Amino acid sequence: MNYLLFAPEFTLTAVAFAVLGVDLFLPRDKKGYLPALSVVGLIGVFVLSLRYLWGRDTDLYDGLFLIDNFSLFFKAFFLVLGVMVVLSSVDYVKKHLSRPGEYYGILIFSILAMMLMAASGELLTAYISLELLSFSLYVLVSYGRHGLKPSEAGVKYILLGAFASALLLYGISQVYGMLGTTRFDEIHAALLLEGTPLNPAVLVGLVLIIAGLGFKVAVVPFHMWAPDVYEGAPTPVTAYLAVGSKAAAFALILRLFSQAFMPAFDDWQIILVILAALTMTVGNLVAMAQQNIKRMLAYSSIGQVGYLLMGVAALSPLASNGVILHLVGYGGTNLLAFMCVIVFYNATNKEEIADFAGLADRSPFVAMAMSAALLSLAGLPFFAGFTTKFYLFTAAADGGLLWLVGLAITNSLISLYYYMMVMKQMYMVPADDNTPLNVSMFSCGVLGMLLAGVIIIGVYPGPLVNAIQAATKAILP
Repeated sequence: MNYLLFAPEFTLTAVAFAVLGVDLFLPRDKKGYLPALSVVGLIGVFVLSLRYLWGRDTDLYDGLFLIDNFSLFFKAFFLVLGVMVVLSSVDYVKKHLSRPGEYYGILIFSILAMMLMAASGELLTAYISLELLSFSLYVLVSYGRHGLKPSEAGVKYILLGAFASALLLYGISQVYGMLGTTRFDEIHAALLLEGTPLNPAVLVGLVLIIAGLGFKVAVVPFHMWAPDVYEGAPTPVTAYLAVGSKAAAFALILRLFSQAFMPAFDDWQIILVILAALTMTVGNLVAMAQQNIKRMLAYSSIGQVGYLLMGVAALSPLASNGVILHLVGYGGTNLLAFMCVIVFYNATNKEEIADFAGLADRSPFVAMAMSAALLSLAGLPFFAGFTTKFYLFTAAADGGLLWLVGLAITNSLISLYYYMMVMKQMYMVPADDNTPLNVSMFSCGVLGMLLAGVIIIGVYPGPLVNAIQAATKAILP
């Protein structure tokens, strides 16, 4: 066995332990070196992944772990995401969190879990990877030290996460009991032999798997944990939840449905179509009533999950490209929005939408970056959100889901309303306190990088689309 194929995972594990170990010996005034060590480690693993895995198409442990362009693309995406989350966290952690070494170490372990999820070729391997990610997130969500909100968010997340894991595991056991395998390729072959209509017992297992994964990505009606957890968690962790955990779950969903359950397409498509319609509509309608910026972005992200599910329901090479492209564009946009919230919270300790009044006068650059993020989330031109939604909606329409695309466009118009309400506060409502916002040069630099990324994906997505097409060919040749 060529253990070099595991080099990124082994190295990332070493980086996580190095951050935890170095933290033990650093004096309190030197803890600022920990994010630098984390970033250097993540970049090193990124280079290593490209060096050893580029162009590989093989598997390890008889198909349990897959090495292909799909897993490589998501590994690279998760590592870049990790770098941006660490950079976004620096000022927040310094000001609001104790024990930074544990924070960055657990964050890196969660990235390892996401990389394993994207490369899983078997249900139990995927489940164990998902649990490693979940346990890391349970700790990170509870990490805040101000008030009871982080603890409350952590308890809700753990209880509902455990329930979701039980559903998922029962669904896996049901599929194994009926088909005799948990490997994706063998499930695919067994379903081809089963024919249609699908055996009711297998269908029950499939529904339970969809419900378990639905909890993890906050699909309606399994979304009840998301707003409270988003509001209570430290803001960098909320950003990471909104982007990283969803991207990892959808990487697993794409591989699972394309490589394992594709022969049962007619049985699960209608389930995903109904869930997509419910999720995008409920997410956007409830977001209009929110007063807290993090709760508003939580419901906004639920709406985005509805768009992504629409792409999975229309599963094809074009739809897979659309889902992955939207994951990347939405991820960068959401990180930009949350980075603006982090900067504002660091300066004011406030996170209500009304508190953003007069931000354009207090910090024009932060207000401009927040506006760009909100317009991108709404899907307006020149930003990533327009390009990715256009691609995704076109793919869904090509898959015959025209009415669902119409509903998605309607929901995008609804979302524009509550995004504009935030912009109204920033630009049209005078501030009670006109003191300029104290924003560090470092935070401005991170905001600038994220803003540039959102604009570049919006106006020149070509290289990214080429990489995504190579990833899709690995699961949908």
